[in-house]
Amino acid sequence: MTALFDELRRTEFSRLDAGGHVYLDYTGGGLYGESQIRAHTDLLLTQVLGNPHSQNPTSLASTHNIVHARERIHQFFEADPEEYEVIFTLNASGALKLIGESYPWEASSRYMMTADNHNSVNGIREFAKAKGAIIEYLPLNRELRAENLENLLPEVDRSKPHLFAFPAQSNFSGVKHCLDWVELGHSRGYDVLLDAAAYVPSNRLSLREIKPDFMSISFYKMFGFPTGVGALLVRRQTIEKLHRPWFSGGTVKFVSAQNKMHLLSSSGEGFEDGTLNYLSIAAIPSGLDFLERVGMDNINAHVTAHTETLLKGLLALRHSNGQPLIKLYGPANMTMRGGTLAFNLTTPYGELVDSFTIEQKANSANISVRTGCFCNPGAAEFAFNYLPDETYHCFTTIDPDQFTVQQFSTCMNEMPVGAVRASAGIATNEQDVQHLLAFVKTFVDFVPSADHIWRMPTIEGLNP
Repeated sequence: MTALFDELRRTEFSRLDAGGHVYLDYTGGGLYGESQIRAHTDLLLTQVLGNPHSQNPTSLASTHNIVHARERIHQFFEADPEEYEVIFTLNASGALKLIGESYPWEASSRYMMTADNHNSVNGIREFAKAKGAIIEYLPLNRELRAENLENLLPEVDRSKPHLFAFPAQSNFSGVKHCLDWVELGHSRGYDVLLDAAAYVPSNRLSLREIKPDFMSISFYKMFGFPTGVGALLVRRQTIEKLHRPWFSGGTVKFVSAQNKMHLLSSSGEGFEDGTLNYLSIAAIPSGLDFLERVGMDNINAHVTAHTETLLKGLLALRHSNGQPLIKLYGPANMTMRGGTLAFNLTTPYGELVDSFTIEQKANSANISVRTGCFCNPGAAEFAFNYLPDETYHCFTTIDPDQFTVQQFSTCMNEMPVGAVRASAGIATNEQDVQHLLAFVKTFVDFVPSADHIWRMPTIEGLNP
């Protein structure tokens, strides 16, 4: 398998080595293979494509490409077209917003989430809150896993709309959550939203085996190109519950200005606002073809192997006094974890080095990692052991117009406000892993100035 991925690196991702890049930010965005771009360029150079909302030849050509893309998505995720609709959106966030604004929230509804969720899943709560729904987060343990859901997810009145949301894989820690929770949610009376954006770039997911009511994905995270296109896969039996809060071109069968009336389309296409990004959507089949040629099981094994090497290498690093060089967030092994590692570097005295200092030095070495909370505040709050009363005090006392991350850290008594995230992907090789390990090793015995040091979180601060 090493030979397979070495050849891929040489033929599909040669620009990495040509530019001296160490790219370890696959959870932020996947990389496209050169053959994907050639295939899409050939399509654009040979086809004449027009706005699909018509019956003329160029419009029908675009419609054909969109239909083909839907078919390939159904095939890739083994989603029965009779059971699942594919709705194109701007990205995974657009898919999640569509759920929030269209779900039939009531005052008696429950919106249950694991604390580990992307901000766009958190944002759905604003739509739920506006209708008076009950909003509740399920806690994480010290490995940033949700546990005991059988005891924590309450039964609900099945005659009312309720939603349970969780990620298949954390974009913060790389933890893989139990996909059996989909059926647990159903058994307790919930519609279930599975955020699969961080999971599907390197894991096979079959909607023949796992049947969430909603699944959000983003194609640039899967195979790098195109950006600006995501999808919501939604069960047909669930889509009937959704109510659009407005209408626009493409969402309606008929509109009358005179009578101030409109007739919404009843299919999934009725949730696609305006003209679809038909030129970019046409690139989706070649991206899915690329992943299938390499093989999802091969990609998974490749990412797992390099992540394990990086994880073991990071945990083995020590200062000269024996103090660990990193503070890891999440499990210290590869059991139920994906290709994402979140950590902070420590000083020889057990303090944390400001992650933004690390990012600046990594940038200078042409190493692409990411720092911050990665749009996942719940996982960050548990990772850094924030106490709710302390964060509430800081949120309510700092002037919103003057708010900065540094001010927040100061208010939190120099608690960390970010981590370093390294994530492996299809083009990662052993040299990338060793480059990062060598870079991190340069911080052995490093002590920054006081304004670049954070306090080590204590276990006693862990949220209940």
